[in-house]
Amino acid sequence: MAVINRIAEFHDDMTAWRRHLHAHPETAFEEHRTADFVAARLGEFGIEVHRGLARTGVVGTLKAGSGRGRAIALRADIDALPIAEETGLPYRSTVPGKMHACGHDGHTAMLLGAARYLAETRAFDGTVHFLFQPAEENEGGAWVMIEEGLFDRFPVEAVYGLHNWPSLPAGTFGVRAGPVMAAFDTFEVRVHGKGAHGAMPHLAVDPVVVASQLVNAYQTIVSRTLDPCDAAVVSVTLIQGGSTWNVIPDSVVMRGTTRHFRPEVQDRIERRLEEITANVALAFGARAEFAYFRNYPATVNPEAEARAAAAAAGDVVGTANVAWQEKPSMAAEDFAFLLQRRPGCYLWLGAGKGADAVNVHNPRYDFNDDILAVGASYWARLVERELAKGGG
Repeated sequence: MAVINRIAEFHDDMTAWRRHLHAHPETAFEEHRTADFVAARLGEFGIEVHRGLARTGVVGTLKAGSGRGRAIALRADIDALPIAEETGLPYRSTVPGKMHACGHDGHTAMLLGAARYLAETRAFDGTVHFLFQPAEENEGGAWVMIEEGLFDRFPVEAVYGLHNWPSLPAGTFGVRAGPVMAAFDTFEVRVHGKGAHGAMPHLAVDPVVVASQLVNAYQTIVSRTLDPCDAAVVSVTLIQGGSTWNVIPDSVVMRGTTRHFRPEVQDRIERRLEEITANVALAFGARAEFAYFRNYPATVNPEAEARAAAAAAGDVVGTANVAWQEKPSMAAEDFAFLLQRRPGCYLWLGAGKGADAVNVHNPRYDFNDDILAVGASYWARLVERELAKGGG
C-alpha cells in the first residue's frame, strides 16, 4: 500500500492550508480565525459543522453507509505557542510573539485533507467525528471539551490522535501500547527570607541560597526516593529574585515541572517536594510557600486500539516503517483526557528531514509539508478499516 492517490492529488491544497495557518497563529482559546478557517473548509466538503465547545473548538460530523455502523473520532490540535518565530520563511508568523512551533498547523491540515477525501468517497459505514481541539498547550482544551459535553453530543466508541515527531524519519510511524506520554504537573515555591546589603550577608536570611539548596535537594527525589524502575523527572525551570548586584532580596520565586506515569509516583513526588521545601527553608531560617498543580494525566494506549492504528499506518507506509516504540516520551499531551473516557490510540508520525531536523517548541521549527499526504492517508485508512462496510 501507499499514500492514497486522491489525497496526493490535493497535496498542494493541504500545503497551502498549512502555510496559511502557520502565518496566522493563535494561542489557547483564542483560535477564532483558525476555527473560522477550519469550519469553512469542512462546510465546503459537505461535512456537518458544530462550533462552540471549549470556545473555539470545531467538530465536523460525517456519516456514510447504512448508518448502523460504529462511530469514532479523529482529533487534531489547532493552537500555537507564545514563541517568537526565527525561521525567516515566506509564510512565517505575522503575529509577534506567537508561532506554530509544534506542528499543530500540520495536524490541522492533515485532518482537513482526510475529511475532504472521506467526504468525497464515503467508503465506510458509520460516523466519523473530526475534532479540531483548541488549547492543547498547557491549558487542557481536551478536558474543557469533555466537560462541555463532547462525548454526550458526539458519542464514539474510540478516539484517535497523532503528533508529528521530528526524531523519527519522515514517512514512518511510531506506535506504543501502554504509556506513550507522561503525566504533566507543575509546582511553585515562594521562599521568604530577609533582605540586606550584599556586603552584609550576616544581617540577611538569604532566599537565593535557600533556593539554590532546594534545586539540589529536589534532585534526590528521583535518585533516592523513587524506585529506580519508575521513570520520573523533577525540573526547576524558573528562579526569580532580586533586582540589582548589591542587594540580597527578601524573597525568591521558583517554578518547575514533574513528569511520571503512575499515580503512586505522582503522590510521592508531590509529598517529597513539599517536605523538602518546608524543611530546607526552616534549616536556613526562612519560610516557604509551596503549591503543586496536577495538570495532564499520562497518555496510555490500550493494546487493541494501538494495534488497529499500527495496521492502518502499515497500509500507508508498509509494516516495515511502523516501529513499536520501546520507550514512552516524558513530554505530555492533553489527549490523555480523551483516552481516560474512551479507548483509542495516540501515535507519532515521523517528520524528520535528517540529522539537522529541528525539534518542536523551537523558534526555528517548521512542519515538514512532505508528510501531509502520509498523515491524511493514515487517517483515511484508519476510518475505512474501523468503519468497514459490512463490519457491523
